[in-house]
Amino acid sequence: MSRKPKTPLGSVALVGTGPGDPELLTLRAVELLRHAEVVVGDLAALEPVVATHLPAGAERVDTAGEGLTVTETARLLARHAKEGRHVVRLFAGDPFVGCSGAEHAAGLAKAGLPFEVVPGVSAATAVPAYAGVPVTGGGIRETRTVEAAGKVDWAAFAAGTATLVVLGAEGRLTAITEALVRAGRDAATAAAVVSCGTTTAQRTVCATLADIAGAAHVARLDAPYTLVVGDLVSQRERLSWWETKPLFGWRVLVPRTKEQAGELSARLRSYGAVPEEVPTISVEPPRTPQQMEKAVRGLVEGRYEWVAFTSVNALRAVRERFEEYGLDARAFSGLKIAAVGERTAEALRGWGIVPDLVPSGEQSAHGLLEDWPAYDEVLDPINRVFLPRADIATETLVAGLHALGWEVDDVTAYRTVRAAPPAASVREAIKSGRFDAVVFTSSSTVRNLIGIAGKPHGSTVVACIGPQTAKTAEEHGLRVDVLADSPSVDALSAGLATWGATRRSALLEAGESVTRPSDRRRTATRQAT
Repeated sequence: MSRKPKTPLGSVALVGTGPGDPELLTLRAVELLRHAEVVVGDLAALEPVVATHLPAGAERVDTAGEGLTVTETARLLARHAKEGRHVVRLFAGDPFVGCSGAEHAAGLAKAGLPFEVVPGVSAATAVPAYAGVPVTGGGIRETRTVEAAGKVDWAAFAAGTATLVVLGAEGRLTAITEALVRAGRDAATAAAVVSCGTTTAQRTVCATLADIAGAAHVARLDAPYTLVVGDLVSQRERLSWWETKPLFGWRVLVPRTKEQAGELSARLRSYGAVPEEVPTISVEPPRTPQQMEKAVRGLVEGRYEWVAFTSVNALRAVRERFEEYGLDARAFSGLKIAAVGERTAEALRGWGIVPDLVPSGEQSAHGLLEDWPAYDEVLDPINRVFLPRADIATETLVAGLHALGWEVDDVTAYRTVRAAPPAASVREAIKSGRFDAVVFTSSSTVRNLIGIAGKPHGSTVVACIGPQTAKTAEEHGLRVDVLADSPSVDALSAGLATWGATRRSALLEAGESVTRPSDRRRTATRQAT
C-alpha cells in the first residue's frame, strides 16, 4: 500500500533588525530575507528592510496591521513551517531582548519545528555609538544596561562609575534620573538622551544627570529614548559623527524611479540624507514595433558589428523582445557590445554578457565616442551599429559614429512619457519647501517634475548633474545651487554634500545652531504670522 509522502518541514528564523538603521542588518539576516517565502512582523515599521531585501513573490503578514497577538503569531509561524515553507519573523531590535522571540522559540521547540535566532545589533551599544558616546574606555571598564519597563531597583544600577544605558526611558525620564540620584549617583554626572537612535531622525541632548530630564523636555524629543549616564558622555562633543554628516536628516527629492534611483539614493544616504524617490517618467513600448523587430532579426542574421546600449531601459527593451522570440544572450555571439556607463555594463553582466567597451572617462555619449574605434575596412568586416534608444534621445552619439565611419541603425526601443502626478501630500511638500534639496539628473527630470508636481520652493537647494540640466532648471525659474564636477551620481551627491558641509561650517562659525534648509521656510512662515 503506497503512502503519500510527507511534506518536508520548513523552518522559522527569528530575525532581529537592530536599533533602527536598516544598514545595520546582519549578513545572516539579509541572506534569510532573500530566500524567505513568508515574512511576518510589523512590516509597516520595518518597510526599509522589507523593501530592500525581500523577494517580490514572498508572502507578507503584517502582525500590527492584522492585530495578531503573540499566541496567534506563534501559531501562524508553526503552520507555515509545517507546510514546508521558509519563514522569517522580523523583530525591531533583538528577538530575545524586549521582544516575544523567546516565546516563539519555546513554542517551535515544543512542536519539534526547526528554528534559528539571528540577533539584532544591540541598541545598548549602537545608540551610544551613533551619538558619539563610548560606553567603556579611559579607565571605565564596566557598562550596565537596563530596560526601563516595569519595576526596577535603581539602587542596583546607581553605584560606581560604570556607564549606565537605560532603554525605553521615554515617559519615565524624570522618575528614573531622580531615583538614580537618590540611590547615590552624583547629580553632576554627565548624561545624554538619544531620541530615535541610529536613524536619520536621531537627536541628542546632553546635560548633567540632575538636569537631563528638563533638557529633553525643552527639546521636545520624539520617542523612543535611550538614556546614557556616565563620565564618557563628555566625549560626545569631539566624537559625534552621525549627526554631523553633511546632509544629516535632509529630506532630498530624487525625481527618478526606484530602479533608476538606487545608486543615487544610496550615495545620498551615506551622507546622512533621507532620499524620497518620485518617478517623473514612465517607460512604454514604441508605438510601432516593426523597427525593433527588423533590427532584432538583423542582429540574428549578422547585419551588425556593434550593439551600443545607452541605458538600462534600452537593454531591458531588447531583452523583452528577445524573450518574445525565444532568444537569449547567445544571440550576441560574435558581436561587439558597448555600454554607456558602469550601471548599464552591470546590467549586461547580469544577463551573462561582458561588454567590450565601457567609457574610460566620462560616462556619457561623449565619453563613449572618445573610446570608440574608427571604422577600419580591413579589421571590421561589417560597418553597421545597432543603437536601441529612447524616442527623445539626442543625436550626439549617432553623429559621432557617422564621423568615425560607421553606419547606424538608430532604433526607438522605448518611449518615455510623463509619469502620473505624485500624491497630493508630496506635491504640497515640493511647493511649500518641506524638501531640503532636489537632485536633477537630466533636463527631462526638471521639465517633468515641474509638469507633474509644480516648481520646488525657493528654500529648496537645487543640485544638477551637468550644465545642460542646470540651464534647463534656470530656464524654468529655479536657482541652481550645486553643479556636479562631472556627470555622475557620485559627483552629484558629493557636490550636494560639500555644499551642505560648507553651510554647516558657516552656521557654526557664526554661532548659530545647525538647521536644515527647509527650516528657513518654517521660520519665514512663523515670522509672517
